[in-house]
Amino acid sequence: MAHRRKLKAFLAVLGLLACMGVLVSIALEAAAQTPTPQRKRPVPNVAKEAPHGRAEDVKREQQPGAKESVQADVSARNVAVTSSFNGTEIVIFGAVDGSQQPSAESGYYDVVIVVEGVPGRLVARRKNNIAGLWLNTSAALFDLVPSYYAIASTRPVEEIVPEDYRALHGIGFRHLRFRPAVGQQYALSTEDLNEFRDAVVRLKQKQGLYVRDNFGVAFIGRSLFRASIVLPANVTVGPFETRVMLFRDEKLLSQYSVRLTLEREGAERYLHVFAFSYPTLYGLATVLIAVGAGLLASALFRKANG
Repeated sequence: MAHRRKLKAFLAVLGLLACMGVLVSIALEAAAQTPTPQRKRPVPNVAKEAPHGRAEDVKREQQPGAKESVQADVSARNVAVTSSFNGTEIVIFGAVDGSQQPSAESGYYDVVIVVEGVPGRLVARRKNNIAGLWLNTSAALFDLVPSYYAIASTRPVEEIVPEDYRALHGIGFRHLRFRPAVGQQYALSTEDLNEFRDAVVRLKQKQGLYVRDNFGVAFIGRSLFRASIVLPANVTVGPFETRVMLFRDEKLLSQYSVRLTLEREGAERYLHVFAFSYPTLYGLATVLIAVGAGLLASALFRKANG
């Protein structure tokens, strides 16, 4: 009987905590609502174009003497990140104005697409086995590390873009523009820094945050082309720069850049803003909730054993 009473009390506590969570979520969602009618926003497999894209998110660059120009866009310039966000697919589509390509299969033009996330600081650490314990023995600090990097092309980028252009414009994993930060904790040689750099790229690839698709761009007509880029669930929220480059015989003809943004919405947005704007209050609130839940559970158990 005592065990049954304890089980009932435990289930009651769980039910009460679940109800509290639901009420908090409802309150936050109600606060997040705008005067516009409420609408469902499930996360689609392919992100859809948001109505509030801005013209300043687009940049064009035309090479002198080039008759062809590239126009492009993404399926969504603004992607909502909610509690149900499990990644999304961005479709990149475009057209070549003034195309002289006889058919989609001719390979007359090459297209390279680069999607780059928010740059930031990152620490890479190396562990060694010392007396049976795996301990950090060295580390390297890097600045301007892209949180996400994807490159797609009509064929391997080494066959499309000259080495010097790739190095100058950060095209390909080998030419990512992050650099060692000033004031390293450990004395590191150039070889050590290169090893740490390669390790950062390798780990990002394992996490699905650095992606390369040598044949990810396909022409579907004389001038139309498309590609798709997957943003995983663990991607960092923020702006992403998408560069679409048109090449012919290893020469850049035209470039088109568009910005897409991942931004939090709903309860997650308000919780994030509250946590980072008022960290002390947020910490106190979480402590009070934990203490209150513990006291309530203790009281229910005492009553059940009463």
